[in-house]
Amino acid sequence: MELLSYMRLFVEVARSKSFRRAADALDMPNSTVSRHIAELEKLIGLRLLHRSTRKVELTEAGEVYFKRCQSIVEEARIAHESLLEVVERPSGILRVSMPVDFATGYLAPILRDFAQAYPLIDFEFDLTARRVDLQSEPYDLAIRIGPPPSAPSTLVARQVALLPRYLYAAPSYLKQAPPLKHPTDLAHHVVCIGQAATRPQGVLRTFYRGDEQVDVMIASRYAMNSVGLSRSLALLGVGIAGLDTELTRDDVALGRLRRVLPDWNLAPVQVHAITETRLLPARTRLFIDFLKTQLQERSVAS
Repeated sequence: MELLSYMRLFVEVARSKSFRRAADALDMPNSTVSRHIAELEKLIGLRLLHRSTRKVELTEAGEVYFKRCQSIVEEARIAHESLLEVVERPSGILRVSMPVDFATGYLAPILRDFAQAYPLIDFEFDLTARRVDLQSEPYDLAIRIGPPPSAPSTLVARQVALLPRYLYAAPSYLKQAPPLKHPTDLAHHVVCIGQAATRPQGVLRTFYRGDEQVDVMIASRYAMNSVGLSRSLALLGVGIAGLDTELTRDDVALGRLRRVLPDWNLAPVQVHAITETRLLPARTRLFIDFLKTQLQERSVAS
C-alpha cells in the first residue's frame, strides 16, 4: 500500500513538473512529497527526477516508470471509486474544458439536469477554444467540435453528437438580396462562414439533398471561428449563416430568422468528448453518457 501511495505522489509530480504544485493538488506539505519521492527512489535504486531550483524533469528511468505508474495509479483509483459507488452516489469535482459557443448555446440546460441528478458532484468549467493538454493540465475531459484530434495518439475520443446544419438568414437580408434557389446562387450572396477561411479563394462547402451533393466555393468578407458571432451577424441582416436547429429554434419561431434553401443541408458537425485515458472515474463516465443521450434526444426532436 505504501508503494502505491509513493507511485501516486510520483505521478502527480511528473505531471505537474513541480513538487509545490503536486503538494498543492494533493493537499499535503511540500516537504512530505519531496521526502516520499526520495524514499521511492531509494526503494527502487534509481533516480527518477532531475531537480533544480527552477524545474523538475524526468530522468530516462523516470520516463519509463511514469508511463507504467500512470495506468497502475489510475486503475487503483477507478477500482476504489467503483466500490464507493455501491454505498454512495458519485461525488468530487468534474473539470471540463469546452468551447464557449457550444457551452452557452447547448449545454446550460443539460448541465442543470445533470447537476440535479448528481447533487454530490461539483463543477469547474473552462470555456475556451484553446486545445488544453489533458496529460499535464487538471481536466477530466474536453468537449471539442469537429474531427477528433490525431495527436497525441494516447487521447481517447468519444463521439457524443452530430449537429445538423442548415442555412438561415434574416427577413431584412432576404428582402434585398438576389434570388436564392440553388446552392450555386450563394456566389451572389454574403455568407457568414463559421470557420476561418483562406481568402481570396474562399472555402469549399458541400451541400446535400438526399443522395445529391453540390460543392460550392464560397468567398466571404466574414470568416470566423464562432458560431455565436455567425448567428448574430445573420440576425442583423448582414448575410446568410450555416447554423443548426437548436441554436435557431427561438429565432425562427419569432420570425427573426428564416431557413433558406430548405431542401439542402451542410454536413453535420461532429462533437467529441476527449479524455486522456479509457479508465474514467464514475463522475466523468456518467457525464459523457448523459451528454450523449441528451444531445441525441435534442437532435431527434429537431
